[in-house]
Amino acid sequence: MRELNRYKTFDGRPLWTISHRLPAIDARDGREIASTSDVDQTYRLAHQLFVQPDTRLEECFDPSETVRMTRQEVAVARSHIETWKAIASGQQEHVLVLEDDIWFACGAAAAIDRGWRESWQRLAGRGGPDLLYFSYEDAGGTAARLDACDAVFRPLRGLWFLSGYVLSRRGARILLESMPVVGPVDMWINYCFEKLQALALSSPVVLQRDDGGSDNSHSILPYLARAGIVDANSMPVPKRSAAGPVFAWTAKREREGLAMALSMLGLRVRVFDGDEKELGEEDLASILTTFDALVDAPLSEKAFAAMIARSDSRFVLEGAPRLDRQQNREILPPSRTVAFDAREPSDEMWQPLCALLGLTPPPYAFPSGAPRSWRILRDDRHEPVRQVNGIRPERLTDDSAWALVPDRAWPNRTASMRSIHPVGDCLVNEAMTTPTAILPAAIETFPGNRAAFSQDGLLQNADGAQLVLSKVESGNRKYRSGAFASVRSFEHGRFEAEIRPACGAGLVTGFFLHRASPRQEIDIELTGDDPRRILLNVYFNPGDDGSAIEYGYRGSPCRIDLGFNAASDFHLYAIDWRPGCITWSVDGKAVHQRVGWDPTPLPHLPMRLHANLWAPRSEALAGVMNDRALPATATFRNIKIWA
Repeated sequence: MRELNRYKTFDGRPLWTISHRLPAIDARDGREIASTSDVDQTYRLAHQLFVQPDTRLEECFDPSETVRMTRQEVAVARSHIETWKAIASGQQEHVLVLEDDIWFACGAAAAIDRGWRESWQRLAGRGGPDLLYFSYEDAGGTAARLDACDAVFRPLRGLWFLSGYVLSRRGARILLESMPVVGPVDMWINYCFEKLQALALSSPVVLQRDDGGSDNSHSILPYLARAGIVDANSMPVPKRSAAGPVFAWTAKREREGLAMALSMLGLRVRVFDGDEKELGEEDLASILTTFDALVDAPLSEKAFAAMIARSDSRFVLEGAPRLDRQQNREILPPSRTVAFDAREPSDEMWQPLCALLGLTPPPYAFPSGAPRSWRILRDDRHEPVRQVNGIRPERLTDDSAWALVPDRAWPNRTASMRSIHPVGDCLVNEAMTTPTAILPAAIETFPGNRAAFSQDGLLQNADGAQLVLSKVESGNRKYRSGAFASVRSFEHGRFEAEIRPACGAGLVTGFFLHRASPRQEIDIELTGDDPRRILLNVYFNPGDDGSAIEYGYRGSPCRIDLGFNAASDFHLYAIDWRPGCITWSVDGKAVHQRVGWDPTPLPHLPMRLHANLWAPRSEALAGVMNDRALPATATFRNIKIWA
């Protein structure tokens, strides 16, 4: 409104006096962004490539690959659609549509006047433009323009953003008749240019403000990052929530949605099974120095009373919780308690839960959670940390809400571990000496990698799959290398390979499980500058499949001495991922193990198996690359997967 007050109509009235505010659709409201005939929430990469052609994206992905819109994109599309409906049924022939975070560039008034006059001259006798862009971004400089002059041009395709545009009543009806909107609305509208009398100012004059944060999430970003087109992480590491302490009791359903929801809000959550030792006041005080929310905690009568007496404590009841007899739900303070009677989790649970905790509801679906038997968010650190030969692993952790910081009191184990044998069926057994449809080449990259993976970087012969990193003279990455990945995802299992990693500073040979939305990962990495040690890592982000939570920039890595030079020969490396426990093995002997909150929760969603040879931007990880030592090769053979 402040921006609109800066400009006047032809007869001297401030623009705000003829404006009308329409409420946007809230991505956090599941009912508003549920399936609707107005929006098709899946689109194909070909739609993105139509607006902005890019050979790098085409090389990495099949254009027919399906992409699912984020909740935020659906909400933006529906917000514009509701505006079109208002224009189509209104009395005004032309309406200026502005998103709420815009500002007018210097000279905007004169440019708009020139563009408006030129538009009517071009479309004399046809009622003026149906669509006139005041705000847009040229799609990587590829926008197709016709009939360009100093004031306006006619777009054929290649304009992003819908922050500010004029839409005629006829144009609104054309758009509504062309629905459903397929994919992000600013992408889809490019397909409507031929139906509309569409024009754009020669330069955008309505811009989006950049002095405030945005929680918008774009479905295409993971693909652009993997293709090396964008090279930045989309989100900063979140701070641990200041809410708490929170005490929740549930009906102990098969899936633990409430515990996962509290974790998505940035709380460190510990779940109890109910058969643990009763917690006294001192026990509880100690636990609350680490955790913010306790679910189904077995509190003593005194501890329960002490928590009620605390003015900052909050209480959540889900379903028909079975409280102990001394924990009478009738004495819980109503102003600090919320109860859910719903049998299944729903988005309607976010608002009262977040209102109780003073937090903003996240724009993601309320989770169903993981099965109770998988022990997600259990603190199993009472089992001592696994060691080999009495050597304690060197640990680092990030600052996210889902990593504990190890200290001198961290549990310790002196006994070495026994071999871990695979269970289940052997689904994959590949020598990797010839191409395989199960583990094809990966043609992509990722932020932080100075190499782009290509088909040429993967060679297969009698030795196995050779990943070759070499320097290249052109392209968006300085180096070319090889990678491969499984075509399907796995939900727990044992993953092993014989590996001879690359030797040399600046090189990392990776064998790992990975997924996105939310990001989870289990790593084996062998750095070329330190071939006598192995780097093991876990990334955890909470939520169900589709929650675009991609925090965790370092996870919880540790280095472990191998006792040999890994680069000198092949050795057998394995990840054994089971509910509640991850074990890493080398040559059949376990070298490290993680349990819940040690120091992160464990991944719980299906992941694909990957192998690569990459060049990190971080010199602290693997040292400084020596280009004269290239090409470098890492070799993988005899890959087996039990699940």
